[in-house]
Amino acid sequence: MSPQERLLNYTVDAAETGQRLDAFLAGREKGVSRTRFKTLIKEGHVRVGGRKLDEPGYRVKPDEAVKVRLPAPEEAVPAPEPIALDVVYEDADIIVVDKPAGMVVHPAPGAYEGTLVNALLHHCAGSLSGIGGVKRPGIVHRLDRETSGLLVVAKNDAAHQALAAQFADHGRTGPLQREYAALVWGVPSLPAGTVEAPLDRDPKNREKRAVRPGGRHALTHYRLKERFAGDLVSLLACRLETGRTHQIRVHLAHIGHPLLGDPLYGAGFQSKTARLAAPAAAALQRLGRQALHARLLVFAHPKSGEIMRFESPLQADMAALVEALRAAPPAASRRTKA
Repeated sequence: MSPQERLLNYTVDAAETGQRLDAFLAGREKGVSRTRFKTLIKEGHVRVGGRKLDEPGYRVKPDEAVKVRLPAPEEAVPAPEPIALDVVYEDADIIVVDKPAGMVVHPAPGAYEGTLVNALLHHCAGSLSGIGGVKRPGIVHRLDRETSGLLVVAKNDAAHQALAAQFADHGRTGPLQREYAALVWGVPSLPAGTVEAPLDRDPKNREKRAVRPGGRHALTHYRLKERFAGDLVSLLACRLETGRTHQIRVHLAHIGHPLLGDPLYGAGFQSKTARLAAPAAAALQRLGRQALHARLLVFAHPKSGEIMRFESPLQADMAALVEALRAAPPAASRRTKA
């Protein structure tokens, strides 16, 4: 064991019996987040009763000996890049940015440069939390590459832990709010509703998620904001109560109202573009992405506790599509009688 590493030793008390392994460790070691322990377990740094366990959900038993090798913090591998950022707010603990569509949040296969993390490493000059790991310093939550909007990033470990706890709670007991503007095909039958459907990987396409029994619990609330083009399109406000990958995209497609421009979950609706007036159809083609924008972010400041509220207007491409939809009546069918 190197001098920078730490070896943690615990014995499970009767009152802790039945807790998840990652939750048990986070409860014992207050300076390390549950997310970090989850990663350490999966990487094989945790032993229970002398045997290595890689299941964060393992339920601990009374008097079990739990040992953790806590590696020394690693330097972030992504290189700082002087990429312009739309900084909405910044202080010593956090930075809130308005992410453009097309930017990946953190390095991943096929996108090791030009990410938000690369830009933040340059902008923050080394003052990002290391809890997120080598490739995700400071990252508390994410947006898909083609989804635009608001993100908060932690600049130190204490801020990261406090923010992570709020995002794990999803606003059930705290102030956290995340609201998205979504342009969808059709109009939901109810002006407001909730989609509660479990999500898991699509067995036929690993890039996709699907509603599947036994998947992870997922809950999305929506409100109808505006109708367009003879009810061919509507604008929804979507609020997340869980934060699963592609959650809004999958849930809206599941109820028959996929996002405009979504190549993964709305491909079967592309033919509806022909029913839009020409200016709206052209604006949708120029958009070239799913019509989803993270417009509202509310949370408690991790240090002061002050309620922070941020709103972001639609990016120019999505705003242009909304205006085109408002301005034009539905186009006549392009099919003609023989």
